[in-house]
Amino acid sequence: TKVFTMNGLGVHDKADLMFTVGRKMHAQAQQDLFEYIEVLYNRQRRHSYLGYISPVEYERLNVPQ
Repeated sequence: TKVFTMNGLGVHDKADLMFTVGRKMHAQAQQDLFEYIEVLYNRQRRHSYLGYISPVEYERLNVPQ
């Protein structure tokens, strides 16, 4: 759990503090969602244009080693 101090964040009142903390949490949630979709989900899900196999499986089958 992070402890936020008003002086450390440069906020003037509770509303500023909540806005700043909320913005940071929103940015982190966006980053986490992007990583899940791009790094995990899209690499594992089956794509119709690849013959209903995952991109990782497609590369394993079709890229010369």
